[in-house]
Amino acid sequence: MPEKLIAQFERLIRRDPARRGLISSEAEHGPLCGGHLLNAAKHLAQHATHVGIVTGFYIPQGTPPAAETDGPLGAFLLAQAFQLAGIETCVITDEYCASAVRQTANAVDYPEENLLSYPQANDRWIPEFFTGGPGKQITHLISVERVGPSHTPESLRNQERNTAPPLNQFADLVPESSHNRCHNMRGEIIDEQTADMHRLFEELPAHHPNAKTIGIGDGGNEIGMGSVPWEELHVRLTSEQAHKIPCRISTDWNIIAGTSNWGAYALAAATLLLKGQTKKLKLFNSSQQLQVLKHLVEYGPAVDGVTRRQEATVDGLPFLTYIQPWEGIRRLLELGD
Repeated sequence: MPEKLIAQFERLIRRDPARRGLISSEAEHGPLCGGHLLNAAKHLAQHATHVGIVTGFYIPQGTPPAAETDGPLGAFLLAQAFQLAGIETCVITDEYCASAVRQTANAVDYPEENLLSYPQANDRWIPEFFTGGPGKQITHLISVERVGPSHTPESLRNQERNTAPPLNQFADLVPESSHNRCHNMRGEIIDEQTADMHRLFEELPAHHPNAKTIGIGDGGNEIGMGSVPWEELHVRLTSEQAHKIPCRISTDWNIIAGTSNWGAYALAAATLLLKGQTKKLKLFNSSQQLQVLKHLVEYGPAVDGVTRRQEATVDGLPFLTYIQPWEGIRRLLELGD
């Protein structure tokens, strides 16, 4: 029964409102990361005790320049749901997105001491986080809409696939100046406004070899998308920059959704369903999420990642459209309005 419900959650979040292609291309190319939501939730339900959640995608060209609305809403619903289920959490962002993430935390009364800002240049921060900080007992590290660096010839060689890596195609399409760089969906390099938080995922195994990682994304350039071969993302993405933007950072499970917030919502619901604690999701209704979104936009500030404007929308979707998958999940769980 839980597995069937979680499959319905996945159907609700696998819509492609921004027409980026990762989901809408499945009829032609087949599904990506099928079952990852279920398997990630199963592992969390059985083994999670301390979870780090990484979020924040900065939009330098926004009006004003700010973090986008996709990411923080889902990250904090996930963090709060886990806290209510007895799982300790911390939320990690960088200095560029810190204001927006902090304001989201304030809006939902998330403990300030569990909110961490990753410094732009401090090589000691990561080992200290894993050995003496909140990450000392970490069991899972989750990324919600966080950009990561793009591919290199070496990363293509390291990916799992059934055929030889398409190194010649990659060399023809991707200039060296775009290797190992963080790109937005327009193909613009945003390294100068993006701290290297992907290193948390790269260095986690050295400190906690049994800890697991989960990526949640919607466009191909997020942490976790390295779980999918570069050529699979290239052929599906509709952007003219599809060859440049795929992220090379892989995770144990990678959840693809129409917006990353939806993926975080579904993971929270699936995990608490498997733990028999779905009633603790009741307070996160549509009205509550709208108030959090409005607070984030006004005081963060935050902008829509697609329109780049300071407005209470997510990836170009008005709230009534955006919230539909979460309302569908709540109906399946009989949580009411």
